[in-house]
Amino acid sequence: MSGALPLVTALYAALLALLAVALGAWVATLRVRHRVGLGDGGQSRLTRAIRAHGNLLETAPLALLLLLLAELTAALPAVGLQAAGLALLCGRLLHAAGLARSGGASPPRFVGMLLTWLVTVALAGALLLRWLRA
Repeated sequence: MSGALPLVTALYAALLALLAVALGAWVATLRVRHRVGLGDGGQSRLTRAIRAHGNLLETAPLALLLLLLAELTAALPAVGLQAAGLALLCGRLLHAAGLARSGGASPPRFVGMLLTWLVTVALAGALLLRWLRA
């Protein structure tokens, strides 16, 4: 654990928050450009931007909560926490980049989602093992 404060989680929460703002700005820019107030107005690029933003907000909070709990309970060493945070951030960046290019299947989108799921499962597993050791 990184002392009394969950500094690893704070770092990745801040970086993911900045990504959320950037993706939200992408959505807002496309809404203004295409004059779409609600929905996607049939604009495929806007649809992809909305999903990139939404998917981040659907997946990152749970992973960050698990990262925080792993940090607070010392379920992982500092290097494990950093690895999980970095993999989560990379996964979310790859997923957004994949959606920026195409609405179909793409390697960045696949790898991004896979990394996110792997981090979530690994953190959940570490917390369950920590619970068993308590």
